[in-house]
Amino acid sequence: MLAALALTSCEDGLSTSSPSILTQQQVYSDPSLAEMGVLSIYETLTVQYSHRDRYLPWYGFNTDIECYNSTTYSEKNSGIAQYYFTTTNTNMDNENGNPYNCLVMGIERANLAIEGLETYADMSNPDMRYLRAEAYTARAFLYTELLKAYGDVPARFEPICDSTIYLNKSNRDKIYKQLLKDLEGVFDDLPWPNQSVATTTVDRVSKAFAKGLYARLCLMASGYAPRPEDGQEGTGAKGRSRLSNDPELQKSVLYPKALAQLEDVILNSGLYLYPDYEQLWRDFNNFDLQAGKEVIFVIPFGNGRGRWNYTFAVPATAYTAGNNTQNDRGGTAGVVPTLYYKYSEYDSRRDVSCVNYEWEQDLNGNAIQVPAGMMNWYFGKYRFDWMQSHPFNNTNDDGAKPVYMRYSDILLMAAEIAASPESGSEMNLGDAREWFLKVRQRAFKGYESYAETGLDLNSSDGLFDAIVDERALEFVGEFLRKADLIRWDMLYDKLNEAKAEILELGNRHGVYADMGPGMWYRRDANGVIEMYGIHHGETITQDSSPVGMGTGWICYTDSAGEPSDYFSETSTQNRSDSMYYTLNRAADEDKGTPAQAVNLTKEDFWQNVYWPIPQGTIDDQNGVLKNDYNY
Repeated sequence: MLAALALTSCEDGLSTSSPSILTQQQVYSDPSLAEMGVLSIYETLTVQYSHRDRYLPWYGFNTDIECYNSTTYSEKNSGIAQYYFTTTNTNMDNENGNPYNCLVMGIERANLAIEGLETYADMSNPDMRYLRAEAYTARAFLYTELLKAYGDVPARFEPICDSTIYLNKSNRDKIYKQLLKDLEGVFDDLPWPNQSVATTTVDRVSKAFAKGLYARLCLMASGYAPRPEDGQEGTGAKGRSRLSNDPELQKSVLYPKALAQLEDVILNSGLYLYPDYEQLWRDFNNFDLQAGKEVIFVIPFGNGRGRWNYTFAVPATAYTAGNNTQNDRGGTAGVVPTLYYKYSEYDSRRDVSCVNYEWEQDLNGNAIQVPAGMMNWYFGKYRFDWMQSHPFNNTNDDGAKPVYMRYSDILLMAAEIAASPESGSEMNLGDAREWFLKVRQRAFKGYESYAETGLDLNSSDGLFDAIVDERALEFVGEFLRKADLIRWDMLYDKLNEAKAEILELGNRHGVYADMGPGMWYRRDANGVIEMYGIHHGETITQDSSPVGMGTGWICYTDSAGEPSDYFSETSTQNRSDSMYYTLNRAADEDKGTPAQAVNLTKEDFWQNVYWPIPQGTIDDQNGVLKNDYNY
């Protein structure tokens, strides 16, 4: 029914009609039907080859904090994460659909809803005004997803007609400016969280989400990105990482606007940070959708749809630890191993976010935690064993609703902008510090006096550096990092830093010399694993268990059951090498077997930061649409 309401476009061009099909006037003049028409926009996220099982399981990694866990190269799978994508990748371009087409379909539904509401709805009715504002906000959200993944795309802000079936790419500046204008025009028609029936849950948009999305778009539009030169979009141009040339999209213009919207959320939304970081994620795993707390918006999957925990949860074998299915699930991607060591020992986020164990069954069929290996770390925010209200019972879909925006992001975006010389007439370091420390002190609950240790919060540069690091610690596994690093022009450099740090960790060099090479573990009365040898100051071999620390210790063993070092030179090298594909692409035009092994330059690396528009979509566009970035 939802989809049927959204499938009429350019009605004047139709030669036949059916009495069983509702007209646009019938739908958008009726509040209940109009709401279904708007909700159909979200339905495009849930179909096969959409956000459900293609975009979300693959977007956002590899970065310096998140990585695909398999280190074996495969064009279909790891090639996506390693920035070695092809236009014919069968994971992302299938005869049954692809994520690009699904997003474009959602945008078309939004365009139809906007046109229908503005033509036929009673705009004196606040519920109809909300639906119109929701359609505009949903369209901005879908375009944000397109721009993050694909770069420049066609600009479609009206329903498709005969003359607009085939369109080439537009300069993304045109899209940014339209989206920002749209959001500015609907703020007043969107209630704050919990101030209307529609905004009592976080799977519908609110004023707080629209203003937060506005700020994200301002940061993206004014930041760096791989771009063709102006006017060269859709010509096959190589492009380079650069800023926009549009005077309306400079930081000096957008930062004050974004900060004003973020301050409004901080002062008037009623949102707050969860006092306890772990409880935030326990509630996530049990589908807490109550608005007015920390989570602002989630991807609105149904309780039996979506593959978030299925993909990213701490791995569990079949019928183990909350994975109530016949297949092993979780652990497709995880935490870059070195991130664990960037947290303070007093930071409560560390052991919530970074997990170095897996779940399996012992010989008696009991669920036990086992060491995963030094190079295999997982997102502890997502755990099958925390799914109690809504256990994972479906082989393919778990119902977990990915968090798209949290209040901590509002605070850190505001801090970043306020600390910038571009924030307005006068930089406000005091407010920037205050907002930054709200996030930081929550993380150091019970140890607040350590929250500022080692940080320079008294200068613009110092605050910016702290925010770059803090966003990694706060949002790992939420996949904001890639877009952040792109707009800061840091993705290539941070990936190279991570590659070098991984080698230092695995080889126990530098700051990592005081741990391992062995590892011993035991489980407490509740079955929680304790590991010795992976923390600073825990130098140990496989020959003897920890001294003076009680009994019950088990030495880590290899796949053959033999005592083994936990720090493996081979797995370390493989993890470092797999952060991005480092072979010369010019010598390997078909992207098959590499012909020449040389490290990529930064200039060459940027060519594959975005996904290509799938070849099937290109072929269907009658020669009008073309990929850039040397695809």
